[in-house]
Amino acid sequence: MAEVAKTLGHPHRLALLEQIVRGERSVEKLAELTGISVANASQHLQHLKRAGCVQTRRDGKHMLYRLGPGPLAAVVSALHDYVAFQHARIREAITDSRQRPQEMESVSIDSLLDRLEEGAVVLLDIRDGGEFAQAHLPGAINIPLEQLADRVGELSRGTEVVAYCRGPYCVLSMQAVTILQTLGVQATALAGGVPEWRAAGLPLQTAVDAAP
Repeated sequence: MAEVAKTLGHPHRLALLEQIVRGERSVEKLAELTGISVANASQHLQHLKRAGCVQTRRDGKHMLYRLGPGPLAAVVSALHDYVAFQHARIREAITDSRQRPQEMESVSIDSLLDRLEEGAVVLLDIRDGGEFAQAHLPGAINIPLEQLADRVGELSRGTEVVAYCRGPYCVLSMQAVTILQTLGVQATALAGGVPEWRAAGLPLQTAVDAAP
């Protein structure tokens, strides 16, 4: 699965595949449709061919590409469906933030540092345990989003919770804030996540660092 994902994990290859799903095409036509050079398209098509994703046949001077055997069209369609699902979640979060701007207001990293120094907030990481173990903000408590409603008792009542996930466009932290506010917990989302924290030159913890 990792090898297949690695092969598909390039925007040009996905763009080429999307065109090939619609029908057999020459490398020149594929380059035109995807807006990349013929040489570049040919290089990426060779990667796809070695992985068995596409097959070729020669028609005069032209090399034509078609999908390889197997449910590759379904894979491309599933990727589209997942991206559409994620976009819908982001749109929902943006709409929610516009309708309830005070409740969905985020905290900047600088502001969070001040509050942490004062001991005024609880930092909540709502990613899964594996991501948390690899790197998290120092002192953060890890409660994955799907467990939050059942484990809210682990958070100190009367103390503001600042939730974060993978970055400024990750809707999980916004969903966590909504859940906590519904349960009567004062909560705010962090304007960023681990990547922004690292980019600011701030230290991160791992599961080993956090162990007693």
